Amino acid sequence: MPLATHRGDGPLLLRLSDPRMLAVTEELTRAGIRYFGPRPEVMQVCYDKLQATRLAAADGVDCPATALGSAAGSITFPLVVKPRRGSDSLGLRLLAKGPLPARVRNGDYIAQELIRGTEVTVAVLGRRVGQPLEIALPPGAVYSFARKYLRRARREPLGNLALAARVRATALKLARLFAVNWAARVDFIAEPGGRLCFLECDAAPLVGLGSAFAESFAAAGIDRAEQLRLLTA
Repeated sequence: MPLATHRGDGPLLLRLSDPRMLAVTEELTRAGIRYFGPRPEVMQVCYDKLQATRLAAADGVDCPATALGSAAGSITFPLVVKPRRGSDSLGLRLLAKGPLPARVRNGDYIAQELIRGTEVTVAVLGRRVGQPLEIALPPGAVYSFARKYLRRARREPLGNLALAARVRATALKLARLFAVNWAARVDFIAEPGGRLCFLECDAAPLVGLGSAFAESFAAAGIDRAEQLRLLTA
């Protein structure tokens, strides 16, 4: 994947995989080179799932009960285990029963309460928020990396208008809380009883055609030309 796209003498438009994005944004920031993309400080917050969850919960946003893998005794099974740092649900596992594997009982992993409901994702860019998309998953499945990109689950605009309004408002609140300065995709899960839980904020999402980010904005009436204008504004 190319490191960046040049726009004449203007800033770079970064197109990088997540493992490289943070390192490159740090290097560009130190060198004073302008680019279109997330600030490294934003990525550091959003990619630390424990820190992001604690910040969101402290600001009144409902989140699954979360603990480090080394201190997960307070969370009952079944639960979800995932790497503490990263995005796109890489390494996510659903554990139906204990004990917690020894390899995840450390500070590099977190354990989270299992929330059962509708997976929802929405795009945010500046003050613009897309239309929330409902993820059609098989019963009992989790929204893993494979479901996002390899065996992509069907996505469609969320039909519950009241819930969609809550998702949009909460996503914008979180983007401001995390000081998101560019594109982001925010994931939630909505329980049938009305509980809406924040799961993850990807501060460097895929923004190409066919991505959840692009589909969320398209469903909100923001066409591709306007998306590209906003991404490079």
